Amino acid sequence: MNQSEAKKPLAHFEDFVHSILQDWKVPGAAVAIIQNDEILLSQGFGQRNRAEGLEVTSETLFPIGSCTKAFTTAAMALLVDEGRLDWDTPVKAYLPSFKLYDNFATERLTPRDLVSHRSGLPRHDLMWYNSTHTRKELFDRLQYLEPNKDLRQLWQYQNLMYMVAGYLVGELTGQTWEEFVQKRIFEPLGMTQSFFSIEQAREQGQCSHPYIHLNDEVKEMAFYAAQGAIAPAGAIVSSIKDMSRWISLQTNGGKIGETQLISEAQIAQMHSPQMVMPETNKYAELTNSTYGMGWFLHTYRGHKMVEHGGNIDGFSSLVTILPQKNIGIVVLTNLQVNPVPSILTYNIIDRLLGLEAVPWNERFRKEFDEMKAAGTKGKEKSEEDRVQGTSPSHPLEAYTGDFEHPGYGTISITENGGQLKVIFNSMELPLKHYHYDVFDATVEKFDLTIKMSFFTNTRGDIDTLSAPMESAVKDIVFKRVPNKQMTEKSFLEPFTGIYEVMDMQMIVAFKSEHTLSVSMPGQPAFELVPYKGTEFQVKGLSGSRIEFKRDESGTITEAIIIQPGGAITATKKTK
Repeated sequence: MNQSEAKKPLAHFEDFVHSILQDWKVPGAAVAIIQNDEILLSQGFGQRNRAEGLEVTSETLFPIGSCTKAFTTAAMALLVDEGRLDWDTPVKAYLPSFKLYDNFATERLTPRDLVSHRSGLPRHDLMWYNSTHTRKELFDRLQYLEPNKDLRQLWQYQNLMYMVAGYLVGELTGQTWEEFVQKRIFEPLGMTQSFFSIEQAREQGQCSHPYIHLNDEVKEMAFYAAQGAIAPAGAIVSSIKDMSRWISLQTNGGKIGETQLISEAQIAQMHSPQMVMPETNKYAELTNSTYGMGWFLHTYRGHKMVEHGGNIDGFSSLVTILPQKNIGIVVLTNLQVNPVPSILTYNIIDRLLGLEAVPWNERFRKEFDEMKAAGTKGKEKSEEDRVQGTSPSHPLEAYTGDFEHPGYGTISITENGGQLKVIFNSMELPLKHYHYDVFDATVEKFDLTIKMSFFTNTRGDIDTLSAPMESAVKDIVFKRVPNKQMTEKSFLEPFTGIYEVMDMQMIVAFKSEHTLSVSMPGQPAFELVPYKGTEFQVKGLSGSRIEFKRDESGTITEAIIIQPGGAITATKKTK
């Protein structure tokens, strides 16, 4: 069949694209269709930059989000081909410091488990989203994230395991994941306009701007630029021109031209079911949902379909392959979380297979309207559940400070003009009183409200914050940490010295550069843990603390030793 014959099913497709973009208020899209290694369509639609009226072309760059995952599994497959990695050898054999919350999973989880979403961990996305931590730092924090299932018990989408997969590639090759993918995948495929960060992409002058639908209006939003650490799960920025080359590699069994870049056996592995997914699709056309390695697997109207979507701030994408029909489709759009990639992809398949078109647009519109109504009802229910007439138990200033979780990091609460604010992973969110000691933190771009609960200790001080950061596990608990000044050497030094108490000497000295210890004759030294002001808790002695006192000149003159049975004063000796 010549190309003109092959293109016949696409008659009036351009008009269809324009109407769908208009229906969903998507500013722009790029579509590539490949069949039998021939490009039937590679075209931009709409605008990449509404403010300047710039159009989308086949070279316009879009963040592809989680479509990146297949590049990570391809990088691993290259190492498997070379005998440097085995899919089924525990990760710990390659990364001895790998540690999860669950000891069994730590010892037995394999590279195959990493990339098939069966680690036992739910998403925990708020742990990494917008974080400035390095890949290694996120890797080290995994041990503090609670699982909700056993290893291989249930399919649960998990971005952090793909971060680990990328970290593994880097450690095995002595270079970063980015460097390896650039050298071993992008360059052989001629993907010269594909990048690993939005900063790199924007320098090219062809990058689409991101948009979001808020309050029934499409607005431009900020680029997501904090994807460095999590990059192997979703950071690639590319065009349909480059992604067409990637599709050809997949449909040609790992070959590019006459070069076998990835073995056909490894392509087959990545395109084969590794984990059955909970069946959530209600449409008869899409059945048998499983996950391979970096790819979702279904049958679409009886034909095997290999696909993966991608969503990141302001962009939605979909890459699809029908291997038995040698068809590949790429749809990239610049509106956050929209169904247009799926609507266009399914319509293309219907056309190329000569099937009657399924009314996907109408179906997705019905789903969208139902979800919107459910969201509205959820907000109304939250307001109904609010106990009216309550107030916070403390002045607002008492809620301020830093609260820390070993996995999720630090939440900072500040107060200005009677308004609290949350700072978490560089996101600043208003914190509004809900009822009692519960406050609402709202992430507008996700239409997400997080209820944060504050708790007091036995002394009546606010010392704990809990929040449902991951709905599949218990609330994440953040403990108050002392003011950073209390660990500075210049702050601690005046407390050091010899104190006289009950005819004995108490010695306060540096345990390390930022930590004090206290000791008395015949007793071991105890670490002093900063609490607040000039007060420290005695580590290992429950209910014991020491408060240092200054005279009018600011000189430390005594220490009040408070224990469950009483309090005594220790006088500091002068030199």
